[in-house]
Amino acid sequence: MMRRRPLLAPALPVALAAALLTVLPALPAAAHNYVVSSTPAEGETLTAVPEFFVVTTNDALLDLTGEGAGFVMQVTDESGLYYGDGCVSVQGASMAMAGALGVAGDYTLTFQAISGDGHTISDELSFRYDPAEGSVASTGVASAPDCGGAEAVDATSDPQAGTASTTADETGTVLGIVAGIIASLAVLGAIVLVVARRRGRGAGASTQ
Repeated sequence: MMRRRPLLAPALPVALAAALLTVLPALPAAAHNYVVSSTPAEGETLTAVPEFFVVTTNDALLDLTGEGAGFVMQVTDESGLYYGDGCVSVQGASMAMAGALGVAGDYTLTFQAISGDGHTISDELSFRYDPAEGSVASTGVASAPDCGGAEAVDATSDPQAGTASTTADETGTVLGIVAGIIASLAVLGAIVLVVARRRGRGAGASTQ
């Protein structure tokens, strides 16, 4: 008697492909970040010193050490003097440095960041400072500050702070991926069990 092949056997690779298609879209893909906003904006005229100079990208930046290693922000005036302490705080998609400016004039904000894909991104933007009469001016320095011993930016007062929500979102994503994998494995296990039983019944029928 001709042996019958179980009809559900071809369903196994199909189910596996479907399970992978269900899980893979949830996996985060590393992409090259790009700037979406900044304080100040390119070409903006400031009338007051901002609490922070901020550069925000489209996605989370890669701060492996948690201390802003590889991240740089520098503010210079027309004569090349530097302002600010050089201490960069990285929080989610944003990097920031405490604000400081000298007298009225043109300034340049230069920055370097580590993109989510591990590559560096860097650029510079120009802005003008036109303070009210009597405003206190900071003193510029001839060399770039290296944040030696200076306090880091206070995350609680940073207008771009979003670490808690970012961490919660990332945790939720990871848990969703794990749950999807477990569910897929459970489905595959059930399919394998059904196929094995059908094969057993088919083998028994072929011997009769």
